[in-house]
Amino acid sequence: MNKIRDAINRIDLRKFRFWIQLFFFVLFVYGAYFSIDLGRELPIFSCGYNRETGGTCYFLALQHQLARPWDRLFSTASIGVLTGFLTFLAWFIIFNKAWCGYACPLGTLQDWITSFRKMLKIPYGTYSQSQYKVLKKIKYIFLFIVIVFPLLLGIGLLDGEWRGAFCKMCPGRLITPLFSGDVSQWTIDFSTNTAIFLTTFGLGFTVLFFVGSFIKKRFFCFFCPMSAMHYIFSDWALLKLRKDGEKCTKCGDCYNVCDMQIKDIADDVTSKNILRDDCIFCMKCVAACPEEDALHVDILNMKVFTSTKGGFAKRMEIDSFKKEESDEK
Repeated sequence: MNKIRDAINRIDLRKFRFWIQLFFFVLFVYGAYFSIDLGRELPIFSCGYNRETGGTCYFLALQHQLARPWDRLFSTASIGVLTGFLTFLAWFIIFNKAWCGYACPLGTLQDWITSFRKMLKIPYGTYSQSQYKVLKKIKYIFLFIVIVFPLLLGIGLLDGEWRGAFCKMCPGRLITPLFSGDVSQWTIDFSTNTAIFLTTFGLGFTVLFFVGSFIKKRFFCFFCPMSAMHYIFSDWALLKLRKDGEKCTKCGDCYNVCDMQIKDIADDVTSKNILRDDCIFCMKCVAACPEEDALHVDILNMKVFTSTKGGFAKRMEIDSFKKEESDEK
């Protein structure tokens, strides 16, 4: 068991993550070509507007379910709503927010845009802490739109054009179909004023997605309502991100590699559960930590990936550097 754990701790996380992300990207963008359908309750932005998807984002189904008239919603139809939610929860509790860091097509695309920017040697932007605190709240506004707007439609306070409002605003509706050659979503619906607003917002948000993702790592994830939904139920998940504050030296290496600028990962030495609402569970912080067992990923309280001095040396290629230095002498 120790040998297995040691092998995992010495893994090249960058290569491992790249291949996992590529696998899921193909699965969720082209899965229908292989007759794969994982359902309509996935905890990622695998958009149903892409006809070739291997499974659909839960928000599309959820908004349509909640938009029913309340006399129907709170009748036997509620069984379907509850079943859909429990299916979503079953998917989520297995991997927690690692769905964001490893499986979400929009997240993967942002990482590829970041890699392209690095190839061009263009530095990325960061937020000040005051900007960070304000922007991180936007995801909850979008989550409010996902859940409350359909309910308002169900009691007649909003018209039918607001059905699936967030999906019409979401960049995923325009982006993921592009990879299967479908550009039909790149239009403005002029049928009503509401449709004009929602589809225009969607176009603008998509342009902002590409521009922002080139400038800032994981730009869209700061505004992602699915991330907010994840965090609400993250305590139920099997996969945990833990920290032993007594072993932390506040060197800041974990914060320096964090794409989401989460300062608690370095500064908080009291919390055992270090997962935050913006975390994408990429595990880069664990890989970068040089302190033995200060950060670790657990499944059912069993450590499966932990920070180690030996692992850090391997991941940062310190061993090969020392060998080269010795050969030169």
